[in-house]
Amino acid sequence: MLTSTANQQIKHIIRLQKSGKLRKEEGVFLVEGIRMFREIPEPDRVKVYVTEEWQDQLPASWCEGSQYELVSGNIFRLISDTQTPQGILAVVRQRICERDDLLGIKQQNGAEEGQPPCILVLENIQDPGNLGTILRTAEGAGITGIMMSKDTVDVYNSKVVRATMGAIFRVPFCCEDNLMEGVTWLKEHGISCYAAHLKGKSVYEQDYRGACAFFIGNEGNGLTEALAEQADSRIRIPMAGQVESLNAATAATVLMYEALRQRILL
Repeated sequence: MLTSTANQQIKHIIRLQKSGKLRKEEGVFLVEGIRMFREIPEPDRVKVYVTEEWQDQLPASWCEGSQYELVSGNIFRLISDTQTPQGILAVVRQRICERDDLLGIKQQNGAEEGQPPCILVLENIQDPGNLGTILRTAEGAGITGIMMSKDTVDVYNSKVVRATMGAIFRVPFCCEDNLMEGVTWLKEHGISCYAAHLKGKSVYEQDYRGACAFFIGNEGNGLTEALAEQADSRIRIPMAGQVESLNAATAATVLMYEALRQRILL
């Protein structure tokens, strides 16, 4: 059992919790809690850390093929990023997604099948809860993939991971060093681009049944004008009362589900 803060494994876990750079260098991230642990694809588990209490309750099949270590309760509280640790933490391999994965088109017998792509383009989203909620909602709304700028909060931040409720393992996403190049790629693939913008037309006046992408901007400043100019159309969510705009995750939800509503009615 690991019982000391001087243990190198414990020190390493603490560094991984704090450093997005280190997570990127090693190609791993951390997952906490029994529910999220169940979501991890078995081949992606690198190592599992559990308290003695959880060792007795954990089904053996969940740890097959993975190394796991026992950790004392006091030490586990130090490596945990939650106020009420659940006693299980895993080191997990990061996903590798390419732009083509965002299209969501499967090949069968040489023919394409499935709905046209519906993609989210996120620019400089900073709140971990927002990003995690967007990923979770994207899965529910049938979004085929998410493209995000490099200055968006680290998708492998522990708060983001928890907020996805497992969607991080299933929704394709990629981080673009140059978001403008990513948008150019979308257009080359015949994808209509819509920018969420206060000066746009009503979101309900557009047709999203074809291949489309929604641009969602920073929580405080919205989209940069440079990115908004790349859109084929600017759209806004109608507001009653004195509210000017919605939270980024909420706005993204409205757009995603309007696209889903239209596609369900096809």
